[in-house]
Amino acid sequence: MASGLTAMALAAMLLSGAVRAVEPPPAPDASPRSAPAAGPDTLRIYVGTYTTGAGRGIYLLEMDPASGALMVRGLVGEIRNPSFLALHPGGRFLYAVGEIGDFEGGRSGSISAFAVEPGTGMLRPLNQRASGGQGPCHLVVDRQGRNVLVANYTSGTAAVLPIGPDGRLGEPACVVRHEGSGPHPGRQQGPHAHSINLDPAGRFAFVADLGVDRVYVYRFDPAAGTLSPHEPPWAAVARGAGPRHLAFHPCGRYAYVINELACTVTAFAYDPARGVLEEVQTVATLPREPAESDTTADIHVHPSGRFVYGSNRGHDSIAVFAVDEGTGRLTARGHVSTAGSTPRNFGIDPSGRWLIAANQKSDSLVVFRIDPAGGGLEPNGVSVEIPSPVCVLFAARPGG
Repeated sequence: MASGLTAMALAAMLLSGAVRAVEPPPAPDASPRSAPAAGPDTLRIYVGTYTTGAGRGIYLLEMDPASGALMVRGLVGEIRNPSFLALHPGGRFLYAVGEIGDFEGGRSGSISAFAVEPGTGMLRPLNQRASGGQGPCHLVVDRQGRNVLVANYTSGTAAVLPIGPDGRLGEPACVVRHEGSGPHPGRQQGPHAHSINLDPAGRFAFVADLGVDRVYVYRFDPAAGTLSPHEPPWAAVARGAGPRHLAFHPCGRYAYVINELACTVTAFAYDPARGVLEEVQTVATLPREPAESDTTADIHVHPSGRFVYGSNRGHDSIAVFAVDEGTGRLTARGHVSTAGSTPRNFGIDPSGRWLIAANQKSDSLVVFRIDPAGGGLEPNGVSVEIPSPVCVLFAARPGG
């Protein structure tokens, strides 16, 4: 394990100052609004980081759901490049990719398993496994809590790792490898699986492959931990678009894919019985033509299903869209600066009141209030420093 600290030892070291978390900057008025006391009503947030700079792993924060204020609780998982995180149903375990290519001397990334301490949110290391490919960058846990599914960007593979009753991971039970390329000379010379998602019923898995401009569809067997080819085997996006992340609408009849290279979002109608995506519309995420430095990153559907949000890097903004719930089509509602550089990821709290943008290159998390009527975003004045933040995960308390 990259960290040999137990949760109790890490907590003691944090309190003694032997291990220091990154502190939020002082608020202008030092009011309690920017540093609430932890309590049963606060929201727990885990943040994954890149550790090639000042980041050291996974950080824990608490949010006051009334004001949106944040308190950084500290470093709770010291591993290499935990660039994406996922929780087990019920919140008892947390899983993190290790976006590397040399795990235990092999040509693979890693997946780390942690137990979540119910009272404190501290993470206790369980085990690590090879991810079934290099450069893992996204993962999900199936609805039964039996498997972790992971997308390996560098190798263009997707894998399934079984979860034991104690939360520990087994060796990959299934690995699928993509083939092909795309027209972009630097980014599409081969397949690059950038995300993996399950449909709401958990029957089909969708792998957005940036390198080949396809969203692959697989039949998923949670008992066997396998991905099987589907017919049709994929849904295509425009050549050179570079599909990155996918988000389902709460109704289960629409899905949205954000395309990194073209700076667009493709809306799909989804047939849950057949596992088929059909393109409805593609819209721009920028108010202007993309520059060479512009790329998109993350996408989320608001819990109400009325709005879709996507992050723009280069333009450093969140694009806001309204959803036609009868057709799934999107209408642009504007853009809001993330008040930082390179918003790789963002999270929306379960109530739909708050959005937190993770600005990777300016080392900041910035909080926005979501307008429930129009979906617009307004900064609430809360920002904290976290080094190289790349994933924001709102977490239910275990048993909650």
